[in-house]
Amino acid sequence: MLQTATPSLQPVPSARAPMVTIRCAKPRDLAELREMVAELAAHHGDAATITPEQLERDLFARTPWITALVAEAGGALIGYAILVPQYRAAEGARGMELHHLFVRPVHRGTGIGRHLVAKAREQAKMAGCDYLSVSAATGNFQAHRFYESERFVPRPVTGMRYLQKLG
Repeated sequence: MLQTATPSLQPVPSARAPMVTIRCAKPRDLAELREMVAELAAHHGDAATITPEQLERDLFARTPWITALVAEAGGALIGYAILVPQYRAAEGARGMELHHLFVRPVHRGTGIGRHLVAKAREQAKMAGCDYLSVSAATGNFQAHRFYESERFVPRPVTGMRYLQKLG
């Protein structure tokens, strides 16, 4: 006996991802942003000691120290980028360091990282910067391929970086 399927009146969930918005962070984002910073630190085997209060100070003080871009979808943050000003004195060149770039694992490979980099480029240009820089761990070949696909040019690292605690 031949059976025919009857159409279902139940809505079929869309396979399409929700709309993603890339924007500057707002005070309401502090807890989720801090959570993602901790996720990235854990990924690299580090612990994040930053507090939402420190993020608030650095993002929203009279003179902000950093800029944070967030990717939002469905009312939740799914990624972020943190930008920090730089200066190359010998060239008189202003720049911006893409200090952090993070996309939650379930959203990786969907273009969110590329959109965050594009917005970071736009922010750096609006700030009058001549360049955008980023670094990745020596063995992080996936990150190397990603940044090179985004037209970042590898530069050799020479010398050591030193740190001195103040206070």
